[in-house]
Amino acid sequence: MTPEMVMTMAHDAMYVAMLVAAPLLLVSLVVGLLVSLFQAATQINETTLTFIPKLIAIALTLVLIGPWMLQTLLDYMHRMFASIPAVAG
Repeated sequence: MTPEMVMTMAHDAMYVAMLVAAPLLLVSLVVGLLVSLFQAATQINETTLTFIPKLIAIALTLVLIGPWMLQTLLDYMHRMFASIPAVAG
């Protein structure tokens, strides 16, 4: 196993992790921002108000984008398992 192979595998792992986590993080960010703007406009200072909308938004995102996320992870795992002979020998 060469250092280039290790770096390529690490790069691919970080890229797939970023690709899978990005939709959930972006949805959470947008919903949190909208709820914060709503709280600032109405002067409601309830700390638990952001939890339920984020939870619902992330659940909907998982339902809509979950199959794509799973397929991305499966493709990555297939590539990793297929590269075992090249790495081992």
